[in-house]
Amino acid sequence: MARWIVALLIAIASLVAYFGTTSENPITGEKQRVALKPDEEIALGLKSAPEMAAQMGGLSRSPQARALVERVGATLARESIAAKSPYRFSFHVLADPRTINAFALPGGPVFITEGLLRQLKSEAELAGVLGHEIGHVIARHSSEHLAKAKLTQGLIGAATIGTGDYTTAQIGQMVGSLINMRYGRDDELESDALGIRLMAEAGYDPRAMIGVMETLAKASSGSRQPEFFSSHPHPENRQTRIREEIAKRFPSGVPEGLKK
Repeated sequence: MARWIVALLIAIASLVAYFGTTSENPITGEKQRVALKPDEEIALGLKSAPEMAAQMGGLSRSPQARALVERVGATLARESIAAKSPYRFSFHVLADPRTINAFALPGGPVFITEGLLRQLKSEAELAGVLGHEIGHVIARHSSEHLAKAKLTQGLIGAATIGTGDYTTAQIGQMVGSLINMRYGRDDELESDALGIRLMAEAGYDPRAMIGVMETLAKASSGSRQPEFFSSHPHPENRQTRIREEIAKRFPSGVPEGLKK
């Protein structure tokens, strides 16, 4: 009985901590449960960026690549709704020529590999990739995931203490990871939509995002997991959602004169 009382207290504390962190995102207007304040996200990103770059083979030595990414990224951060966020955006090229990837750290550091950069066909496609990553930052996805992870760990710990059954804990961890994957795919789609908005506000043609998906589809062919067990939706499915988002944002058609 004492074991179950302790388990119940841990579960209650985990739920109170999670649901007590609700705040409204000033950029997206979304009610969110987050684990960090914006200044904590910035500090975490700044602290993690050098280590992350080192793990990925270091930064690119190409001044042309660095200048291009920094210029396009700065344009997006300055000319879009991202300028109203508290985050400190910085844009970096990783020297890895084989990996096709881009990602953002909490608070603003954004990275793209040389491998992906070389695959992109235009400045607008680069803006699509960077806009998507900026979307993750302003949507506070990392802080959301941290809050969910803390809740999952707390509930699994409570179940383990209550039952004394570590098999239950293993099952709980698997279920928790699948729940977080589901949120991960939703985050990717939200960041696609935000990327489209950021691109257009900064003067780039959002239809270039479709070309990015075509590149990702080619890169993932032959090594693809079933979508349900992947943290990212298939690029082909993202193309459909991107077209729908562009049509919703521009019901009369994409304006002429945007950079392609």
